[in-house]
Amino acid sequence: MPLHTRTLGRALLVGVLVPVALSGCSQSGTPTVGGTSTATGLTSTSPTTSTSPSSVPTVTPSRPTVTTSSTPSTTAPTSAPSQPAPTGATTLLGGLDTPWSIAMLPDGSALVSERDTADIHLVPAPETRGRAKVVGRLPGVHAEGEGGLLGLAVPVDFDVNPVFYAYYSTDSDNRIAAVPWRGDRIGTPVVIFSGIPRGRNHNGGRIAFGPDGDLYVGTGDAGDRSLAQNLDSLGGKILRITPEGAPAPGNPFGGSPIWSYGHRNVQGLAWDKAGHLYASELGADTWDELNRIEPGKDYGWPDVEGKGGGADYTDPIAVWRPAQLSPSGIAVGPDGAVYIAALRGQSVWRVPIGADGQVGAPTRHLQGAYGRIRDIRFVDGRAWILTSNGTGDRLLSLPRAQVGAG
Repeated sequence: MPLHTRTLGRALLVGVLVPVALSGCSQSGTPTVGGTSTATGLTSTSPTTSTSPSSVPTVTPSRPTVTTSSTPSTTAPTSAPSQPAPTGATTLLGGLDTPWSIAMLPDGSALVSERDTADIHLVPAPETRGRAKVVGRLPGVHAEGEGGLLGLAVPVDFDVNPVFYAYYSTDSDNRIAAVPWRGDRIGTPVVIFSGIPRGRNHNGGRIAFGPDGDLYVGTGDAGDRSLAQNLDSLGGKILRITPEGAPAPGNPFGGSPIWSYGHRNVQGLAWDKAGHLYASELGADTWDELNRIEPGKDYGWPDVEGKGGGADYTDPIAVWRPAQLSPSGIAVGPDGAVYIAALRGQSVWRVPIGADGQVGAPTRHLQGAYGRIRDIRFVDGRAWILTSNGTGDRLLSLPRAQVGAG
C-alpha cells in the first residue's frame, strides 16, 4: 500500500496547509513472563523536518512459518483472590461514549477522545475545580467497528507551540492530524500523515511522543494478517515520524517510517526512564503480548503468536491468555513497572521490571471493579483510568495503591 505524507514546518502548523474538511479481539489462561532483557534502547535523534519524504522501500522479508509453541516456562503471576471495594475514587469526567485516549497537557489538565462521537473533552486539573467540557469534534472521522477517533498525543514543546496530534479513521484509511489548540477549543486540523490501512477491526491507534521528540504510531493489520510482514505496508507496525509527518532520521529501513514490524494490533506505547519502549499488543486466540521494542525487529505476527519464534523473531517479555487481558493503553509507573489497561480482562495489570531488565511476576488489580479499562496515566501521585464499556464511561482518579503502585 502506498505511503502518503505531508510535510510542514512546525511554525506553519496552524492554518497554513490545506486543513481537514470540517464536517479487543481475543480467551482464558495465565500470564507468563520473559527473562533477562537484551534491549539496547532507542536510537535518539533530534526532530528534523524532511522536505521530500521518501516512499516506503520495497522489501519482502523471507521468513519460515513458525507455529506457536506450547505454554512457555513462566514466573507465576499473582492475582488477588478477592478485590476489596475501591475507595477514594473520584470521577473526573462521566457520561462518556466509548472513550479511547487520555493526553495530558502541561498545566495538568487533560484531553480525552471519544471514539464514536469524535468529540474531544477538556478535563481541567483537579485542583482548579473547573468543569470538564467538550472543546470540539474532530471532522472527517468515520467511526465503524474499532475505528473512529483513537489516540491523542501532546508534544513536549506544547507550551510554545500549542498543537496536539490525533489518530483517526476515515472511510478510506487511518491518518494523523496536527490540531491547533486555542485554549478552550480546537482549531482547524491539518493532516500530516495518511495511508495507514483501516478495517472494521485492528486499527491500532495509539500515538505517543518519545524521549527523542519524534511521534511513535501503533498500527494494526486491519484484518489482513499479511500486512504485518510486508514492509511495503504501514499495517501491523510501529512507526516513527517527525512532528511534521516525515519518516524520522535514523529509522532502520532508510526512508521508511517503519520502526518495528510483525505486529497484529498495537494499542499501547510507553517508555521507561532508560528510554526503552514498551508496546501492548492484542493477540488472536492464544496470547496477548507485552513487547520491549527494538528498531528494525520482527515481532512475529502472523507466523507466531506469543513466544517460541526462534532466532527470526523477537519474543514478547510477557504473555497472557486473551480472557485475562485484551490490552489497550499502557503507562510506566513511578516505580518503573509497566501498567496495562485490560479490556476483556477488566483489570489493570502491573508488570514489574528491574533496573537490569528482569521481568517479574505480573499482578492483577481492580479486577471487575469498573469493567473494561481502555487507558491509564499516573498524575500527581494518583492513577487515572478510562473505562470502555460503551455507555456511561468515566475518567476516574484513584489512589495509585489500587493498581499496585503503592
